[in-house]
Amino acid sequence: MASFEEACALVELALTGSARQETVAEVAHATNLRAALLRLRDSMRSHAWKAGTRTIALGHSVKTFDARTRDEGFHVLHDWDGKADTVNEDIIPVDVLHYLIDKRGAEPADRTAIAILVDYYFLHLLTLLSLRIWDEGGADDNLDRLDRLLQLLQGSGGSGQRFVGDGETLMLIATSHFELHERGYAALLARAHTLNRSHRTKIALGHAASMASHLRFGFEATYARDTLVMRNDNVADYPWLCFALLTLMREYARLQSEPVSEFDRDRIVEAMLNGLTADARAFVGEPPASLSTCEAERSEFRDLFRTHRDRLVAEFERHRPSDRQYSPLSFFFNFSHNILKGTIVDALLRSKIWDVSFNDLLTGIPREAPIAQEKERLANTLMAYARSNPDTIRGRLMPVIVYDPNAGRQSFNVTMKKLRS
Repeated sequence: MASFEEACALVELALTGSARQETVAEVAHATNLRAALLRLRDSMRSHAWKAGTRTIALGHSVKTFDARTRDEGFHVLHDWDGKADTVNEDIIPVDVLHYLIDKRGAEPADRTAIAILVDYYFLHLLTLLSLRIWDEGGADDNLDRLDRLLQLLQGSGGSGQRFVGDGETLMLIATSHFELHERGYAALLARAHTLNRSHRTKIALGHAASMASHLRFGFEATYARDTLVMRNDNVADYPWLCFALLTLMREYARLQSEPVSEFDRDRIVEAMLNGLTADARAFVGEPPASLSTCEAERSEFRDLFRTHRDRLVAEFERHRPSDRQYSPLSFFFNFSHNILKGTIVDALLRSKIWDVSFNDLLTGIPREAPIAQEKERLANTLMAYARSNPDTIRGRLMPVIVYDPNAGRQSFNVTMKKLRS
């Protein structure tokens, strides 16, 4: 039986040293990019990679963990085909590889694109492993192990493309696909509660912001601004958002008596505000049925919010969206993993990495750093792709990624009105 530690050790072997660089160099000798990518596809499908004279065989671990994770309700490695109403046969990195063949296959072999795809493959293995940290040993230690592997993946031995900011976000990407049956989310949330405070806080930062973007998109596009319909259709999401908001609120309350950097405080405040923009009244007003399973947590959040409301509302004002600065409150999308996939597709088409991770798009902090302009540029780039390839929602063609400061300000104003009342 495959073990978590054995799988991590094999992935670490593949990510350490020059193994990936050697793989890229070998397949890049092909006559064109198509031929190079087909050779790369063989390794992705077999999950077997060469490191010098040694072959790193990941197939048994991947097969075991993928089957176990599917049994729990998640298709981590495979995307959903909405037109065929089924899970795709190939893993997501292979789907993207095929897309690149279609767009650039006749061009000369491109080492940058090959390197990005290799890293994109290993990122998905890490997302799969993120749901297996409770299988054996200590989950907190295992999550720290994954975070170190993520840093290796995004280090000097690979393409340089940044994917996500921490190991906790691997779980978010792993579970942000469309699932026909949502039975796995409650069980995973119960497991998340067992992690230590540091890990729970990082999970909360990512989930509050990403779920708010997801629900704001749904409110406008899918549910025709009907809050009741949105609540009824997101029974799995609301408890997760409640977990995130309460975790952040507890941190905020703790920070009132403990020294903390302005950066850390702003991140907590911004993420809490972002989470509340999804449906503030659900958490500070009358509870909806979608929160019936976590009423104690919702009540605790409401009571803490009432205690700190005046100070929080004043701090929320610093995060009002504007045309001059990037704001995650202006970012609306359907699924988090589509943001990451879109970023990678653009990098592959341009043969140029983005120095912006998915987590960077979930915050406007720091505001003055050079990366701030890159975040807005990436958000607008993703929106342009979404506009050129719209989905049909309620019988209308709509982009599934939107960056709109005007809509962000409107969402902010509505939320602040609810919080003040």
